[in-house]
Amino acid sequence: MQGDEIIAISKLIAEIGKKDFGLHVDNLAKKSVSFDMSCIFLFGMDRTTAIVHDGYSESVSRKALASYLRGGYLLDPFYVACTHDHPPGLWRMSELAPDSFFSSGFIVSKDIHPCVSSEEKALVEEIGFIIPLGEGLSAVYSLMRHTGKKPFSHVELSRLKFLEPIVSESISKHCEMSIPSKKNDPKEAGKKGEAQFIDIFQDRLTPTQRDIAKLILRGHSITSISLNMNITEGTAKLHKSNIYKRLSITTQSELFRMFIDYLEE
Repeated sequence: MQGDEIIAISKLIAEIGKKDFGLHVDNLAKKSVSFDMSCIFLFGMDRTTAIVHDGYSESVSRKALASYLRGGYLLDPFYVACTHDHPPGLWRMSELAPDSFFSSGFIVSKDIHPCVSSEEKALVEEIGFIIPLGEGLSAVYSLMRHTGKKPFSHVELSRLKFLEPIVSESISKHCEMSIPSKKNDPKEAGKKGEAQFIDIFQDRLTPTQRDIAKLILRGHSITSISLNMNITEGTAKLHKSNIYKRLSITTQSELFRMFIDYLEE
């Protein structure tokens, strides 16, 4: 470990629980890799998602960030991983995403995600540390690169993994000190997290159909849906067809538009 890394670690420790903590996490990470944007989100099943560190560039739409916090995060592979007991550590988004995610409405929409938009050609890759906090909560520290840059290399990921113990422990401690209410309140008022899917489709879909609609929105193909639901592909196709009929739509884009409209309401 170099001297400048040791200094960065000492400054990071001193900032735990303070407002500039995120900047010092970034400063430490930049000793190993270059990146254009960063963020730390707090995720939990049926909890309000919170942004702990906003390291997005000024070009990122604040409206999109607000929509993401209202419910867009429900389609984020990092959120899904955190709420489905995925192993902690450093992961590429592509390792967590469903098979059709990168052609889904989420990835091309500039309406509900601060930066992941192929339409805008804003991002080449996102990687993130998944950090379990206990009591059903996890933090994710994400690093992103704009299009035009190269994806994070295996060597760069190895450098970051070397820093994982200090990054994870410091973020865990910071969350404990700075946002204790997020851990003390099991659930908050209003529809939060997965419960929002009930509101989106109201009583028009059966519980099974809601689960399948959720998988479609998250970027799962028919094959992936059949594996997740333990049904045949033919049954998955039939469910999808019935979902569209019940919602009076004909395309996946229209389904995604329903999700967007719900968030905007």
